[in-house]
Parts: sequence; C-alpha cells; structure tokens
Amino acid sequence: MLPTTSPHSNGDPSPRDAARHTAGAKRYKYLRRLLYFRQMDFEFAIWQMLYLFTSPQRVYRNFHYRKQTKDQWARDDPAFLVLLSIWLCVSTIGFGLVLDMGVVETVKLLLWVVFVDCIGVGLLISTVMWFISNKYLLKHPSRNFDVEWGYAFDVHLNAFYPLLVILHFLQLFFINHLVVINSEWFLGYFVGNTLWLIAIGYYLYITFLGYNALPFLTNTVVLLYPFALLGLLYILSISLGWNFTQGLCWFYKYRVK
Repeated sequence: MLPTTSPHSNGDPSPRDAARHTAGAKRYKYLRRLLYFRQMDFEFAIWQMLYLFTSPQRVYRNFHYRKQTKDQWARDDPAFLVLLSIWLCVSTIGFGLVLDMGVVETVKLLLWVVFVDCIGVGLLISTVMWFISNKYLLKHPSRNFDVEWGYAFDVHLNAFYPLLVILHFLQLFFINHLVVINSEWFLGYFVGNTLWLIAIGYYLYITFLGYNALPFLTNTVVLLYPFALLGLLYILSISLGWNFTQGLCWFYKYRVK
C-alpha cells in the first residue's frame, strides 16, 4: 500500500499530516465521536474497567499500543467516558435513595456530582498533573516529548473509576444495612474508613502507573509519596473516631438543601 502522506525531504511530516495530530484535531475527533454510539467500542471499555481492578498495568500497555499505531497516548474513543458517566448517574441515584432524598433533591445531587465532582474536579486535577509532569518529571525537556493533556485526563478517569465503584456503589450496601457505617460506633467507621483507604489507595496507585508508563518521564515514584499521608490519616481517623462516610452523607444532604 502506498503512504497516504508524503514526508518532507528532511523526514518531517507534511503540514497536512501534522495538522491531523494537533491537540485541537484530536479533541475535535474525540468530541465528534460522542455523537455516534455505533463507533464506540463499549466492549473494550468494559474490558478496561474490569482490568483496572485486577491488573491495571495491562490497561496502560494498551496505551503504549495506541501510541505506536495512532501516534497519541490519550484515548480516541469516548466509550470509557460514556460508561463512567452512566455508572456515576446510577450510583448517585442510589445515594439519593439510601439517604431518603426526594426526586428534586436527587436531581440536584446528580448535577452536583457530575458537573462539579467528576468534570470540574477532574479537569482541575488533570491540569495540575499535566503541568507538574511536564515541568518537573520530563527526562529531557523538549518539544518532541511531553505529556498530552488528554492523557492526563485519561489517567484521572482510570483512577477515578475504582474509587467511584467502591465509594459510590459498594458502600451503599453498608450505609444502612449490612454494617451501619453512617453511625458513631466503632465497627461502622472502621468499615467505612477502610473502604475510603482502599478507594483512595487505588486512585493513587493507578495514577502512578499511568505516569510511570510514559518512557520519557523520570522520578514518577514521587507520586507514591501521598500513601504515607494516607496511612497516617487512616490511623488517626480510627483512633479519633472520625467517620468519613458520615461526613460525605452530611455533605450531600447539605448540598441539596
């Protein structure tokens, strides 16, 4: 097969080919595919969600493959984001039922969680990590190697998914039923805070794996340092009787008043 683009004599891609790989072009292609569900690979997105719990390294190996075949690290298929949004909506409705919220209050909570907690906070975290990784973690700072903002956002989504499942889905079965973790007794806040420890630990570890997978970054081990603070905070919470789940429930109810 003949090449679709002809490189310049010095080996650089043609202007037309380079334009296809700009951040704006990639973003346009990604957003455009949100309108075409038939073009999304939901089966592969489900595979990624399963392996984010069991073997997240395999998920990031696929990012390597995408870089080799499509010359970009970030996802070009929004199927993962769509499924994550569905999970978020369903789990938030479940929170509304568990906390005895009305229809209007549940809708308000859903809007808060989707547009502020997920999108707003996600954009902020992704931007901060994108800046830090490009400013301080590059082995050889140059124009040829940098962390794509879209990849930073994908890393956040990957890390956010297990946290969402643990705190917004599994935890629902413990709030008022199996173990009443929304209470002042020891077993309640012990189980609840342990779920928070696991969820945030997943987030930190998968975030580390995401940036550690990039061959042009160095000293990514610093992304594991927050584990020390997380462990200390967990021990303090158990010793002092802090109940993170109770605080979350109170915060959700306060939001929708």
